Amino acid sequence: MGKYKDFAGYMADKFPGIKVQKISVNADFSCPNRDGTIGTGGCIYCDNTSFTPGYCFNSGDIRTQLEDGKRFFSKKYADMQYLAYFQSFSNTFGKSVSDLRKIYEEALAVQGIVGLIIGTRPDTLPQEVVEMMRELNLNCPVIVELGAETSHDSTLQTINRGHTWNHVVDAVGRLSDAGISVGLHLIMGLPGENEEMQLETVRRAVELPIDSLKFHQLQVLKGTTLASKLESGELDVRQFTLDEYIRLCVKIVRIVPKHIAIERFVAVAPPEKLISPKWGIKNYEFTNLLNNKLRDE
Repeated sequence: MGKYKDFAGYMADKFPGIKVQKISVNADFSCPNRDGTIGTGGCIYCDNTSFTPGYCFNSGDIRTQLEDGKRFFSKKYADMQYLAYFQSFSNTFGKSVSDLRKIYEEALAVQGIVGLIIGTRPDTLPQEVVEMMRELNLNCPVIVELGAETSHDSTLQTINRGHTWNHVVDAVGRLSDAGISVGLHLIMGLPGENEEMQLETVRRAVELPIDSLKFHQLQVLKGTTLASKLESGELDVRQFTLDEYIRLCVKIVRIVPKHIAIERFVAVAPPEKLISPKWGIKNYEFTNLLNNKLRDE
């Protein structure tokens, strides 16, 4: 094993002897931070379309999206099995437990789907939903990915996140107690945070019973509240240069124990949406640069 466990290593542990690929699914969920339940407008940096595959918007039901995704990936990989990745918005929010179960079971009924990844918020996981996921997890792997973003409540308030770090701690604990694998999403470079605050979030995260982490740099996207606040001078963020972010990721790798997978370090928004930082590299290119840096240590 290298300096850290990557996504391939994580999947190899969970699905020994099987190659798996995620297929994103848009199940028409919303977000409590958009529909008025806890707020409106969403997180100040959010543009959900910037990271959701096009087939999730062009297709219809869950089965159709998954079949479209399978056709897309089958051109690249033979003998692949798939995970239905409920990615867009908060995929445990706004529906009854029975409706959620039907949605997840519809995905699992598609041939070749061997597990679920459910992206959601830590404050949209009532215990009855966790119990339902526990039951599904008895028959096939269920992974829950929580958008945590930062451990600092002051920052969470600044970005209009609508939950606290305690929500994250509570949700991770209850999911772990139910035997469900948990991943956290964290954003580096949020307004008001210096490097020590960012690394403190990593240290707090790895103390929790989690299985994986996803990092990415703060991206300023056109049309977002963040872009407006930066333009008006209401907020200021220090955008990383590529070298600066690589150096930060080296420090992150030093903190994260090898039993916790680091699935990614960067996000890459469509160029037409991106204001900054404009590094001009793809995810795998960044990973190669980082791995070279780690080998040089």
